[in-house]
Amino acid sequence: GRMRHAPSDPTGDDTAQRAAALVLDAFADYNQRFGDITRRAARAFARRDWRHAAIDARARIDLYDQCIHETEARLDQLLDDRVRSRALWAAMRQAYAPMLTTLPDREFYQTWFSSLSRRRFQTRGVAPELEFVALQRESYSEGSDAAPHHAYVLDRDDDLYGCCRRVLEQAALQAPWLDRTADALRLADALQRRLDASGESLPQRIDILRAVFYRDRRAYLVGRMRCGHQRHPLVLALVHGAEGVQLDALLTDRAQISILFGYARSYFHADIDNVGAVVAFLQALLPHKPLEEIYAVLGRAKQGKTERYRRVFRHLMLNPQEQLVRAEGKRGMVMVVFTPRDLPVVFKLIRDRFASPKDSSRRQVEEKYRLVFHHDRVGRLVDAQEFRDLRFAQQQFEPSLREELLHECAESVWRDGDDLVIAHCYVEHRLRPLDVYLREASPAAARRALLDYGQAIKDLAGSAIFPGDLLTKNFGISRSGRAVFYDYDELCLLDECHFRNVPALSDEDETRPLDDVLYAAPGDVFPELFVRFVGVPAPLRQALCDVHGEIFDPAWWRTMQQRLTQEYVDVMPYPATARLR
Repeated sequence: GRMRHAPSDPTGDDTAQRAAALVLDAFADYNQRFGDITRRAARAFARRDWRHAAIDARARIDLYDQCIHETEARLDQLLDDRVRSRALWAAMRQAYAPMLTTLPDREFYQTWFSSLSRRRFQTRGVAPELEFVALQRESYSEGSDAAPHHAYVLDRDDDLYGCCRRVLEQAALQAPWLDRTADALRLADALQRRLDASGESLPQRIDILRAVFYRDRRAYLVGRMRCGHQRHPLVLALVHGAEGVQLDALLTDRAQISILFGYARSYFHADIDNVGAVVAFLQALLPHKPLEEIYAVLGRAKQGKTERYRRVFRHLMLNPQEQLVRAEGKRGMVMVVFTPRDLPVVFKLIRDRFASPKDSSRRQVEEKYRLVFHHDRVGRLVDAQEFRDLRFAQQQFEPSLREELLHECAESVWRDGDDLVIAHCYVEHRLRPLDVYLREASPAAARRALLDYGQAIKDLAGSAIFPGDLLTKNFGISRSGRAVFYDYDELCLLDECHFRNVPALSDEDETRPLDDVLYAAPGDVFPELFVRFVGVPAPLRQALCDVHGEIFDPAWWRTMQQRLTQEYVDVMPYPATARLR
């Protein structure tokens, strides 16, 4: 007769084993498709096929949910009505865990399983028997050296130019260079000048990751220099013009590289086998950057969410006295925003009803967030992660905030025993509101911040976005002093706007409120009026008008609309001082 296997699940057959294998196989399939899209970036760069690169960037963002839906359908087919059995899912989780022990990036597989079980059971909070969310993270077995890279050792006879030349020659690009020799000379010269300025000796070694990083219309070589015991980041930005590839910029400044890999930019396409090792490599270069941001910037947005969840709830668990309080800044008409006092993240919940004059709906607000999620964020729009069914201890909320949430967000917040369950919210990196910052900063810092706010509005216009509200309370200032927009409920695409001049007013109109005189149809925008709403002292307002006065001119906006129909507007992801050409 047949050999009898010990049952591997409490239901007396090997269903759990088969279902766990299906889930594993489905993740491998997703990962393969993620890799296929990612690898196409190299071809798009080589062919200067920017249209397909943009389509792929959006497709890759949507791929996770698409593959989760396909997997749910396959599980329904395999398990039939037992797909709703918690006992079976608990057995699947037990069967699944040992399958991952030898796999790289097993966190991804765990997150994948949790995504499926949370959706199946609409888990409120955490169900440890059905998912993987240990708040304590397993540390990487790989150090940062495990990331596949080219090492260039500089010995005494070797000159910097020879090394730079080898770096550019080994870059795995599928496109011809315009003049590699000239670029290598330029690079060696710029590196030497920076080393001299900082008093550093020549690096003994330069390491460059094998994977080329692609985003928008640029390619990046990412690496580090070893000078004695110091490791300095090194990023080379390449552009592909009509005549060939050229080296455009050298970034060695941590703050600039941190912004390039920041939470206000869209995701890179880099073909990486062992993501954990590359994350470790990048984290060693950018020690202030939390893990969740590095995962997200590599396109692993779901893993970024897992890491952010882990960081927030571990912090709350270890600091039971931590208070969740209202975020600084003016009260939002559309959102209630709260934050743990000692951790730089904010939770944003859509109110049930919006204060007038806001007339949008919850669905429209969610649409705006979806638009931003798919859009190229050009370093000026914060990455908002959507979370469902989070569970907090009630006593961690400051009491008046708790009451506000229960009354103003009753559609998405309720009490469950000693906890509050939040059915839907957005979680973002916490920034200092610009209006608050301008009041407390030194005059020079305030001027810098306000001028960067003007530049942010121009950058967003270049990416076809109109923020809607140009109020300073809707922008934040990052740790590196950059203005970033974070209030999306009025945001729209530039081509949906009708930029109008304010009509000349008659004498009796002068005395009436502007709302009575100006008829504004939906989509009408009057840039000349923006300057009234900036709400800053006169000298600051004058500085803004001197440097960025065109943002108050409807003709400038109409010209930008026209330009965008005819050409690509390049919003540079690094300062002009980093450029070598």
